[in-house]
Amino acid sequence: MNVIETSLPGVMIIEPKVFGDDRGFFYESFNAKAFAEATGVKTEFVQDNHSRSAHGVLRGLHYQIENPQGKLVRVTVGEVLDVAVDLRKSSPTFGQWTSVRLSAENKRQLWVPEGFGHGFVVLSESAEFLYKTTNYYTPSAERCVRWNDPDLAIDWEFEGQPLLSGKDQAGSLLKEASLFP
Repeated sequence: MNVIETSLPGVMIIEPKVFGDDRGFFYESFNAKAFAEATGVKTEFVQDNHSRSAHGVLRGLHYQIENPQGKLVRVTVGEVLDVAVDLRKSSPTFGQWTSVRLSAENKRQLWVPEGFGHGFVVLSESAEFLYKTTNYYTPSAERCVRWNDPDLAIDWEFEGQPLLSGKDQAGSLLKEASLFP
């Protein structure tokens, strides 16, 4: 696999080795040993999640203040713009964000460590989004920073108003949010 560092230390783009011919393709989407060797991250995933969303759906920016989750994310149908935001107040990159296009075609993955908010917007007609987490979903610990927070000024590469859940519409501003130390 090829690992590409982003502007946020610890957030990495993972490009798997894809073997393809006229019949289709094969790639190993996760191998704990290879992942640890390539990224320096030794972790155990405890949960796999799969969502399907229509064009213009924006999910995020989500995180768990207790039982924080590292996430390894990928898209198997369609394309999204995936965003990670550093929510660790003691970090030199606090409040900074990075983004990457993930698609079924490019087969890229993004590693989002604990302490980061995460979200995505669907750029294609629809998208199927898969992610592994390092901790279990804890509804009482879930938090959301507003996707359009002016202090973050994220470029979602999307024109118009995204489709949001009630939870995402009610997200906190960064300056009012519960954050990591």
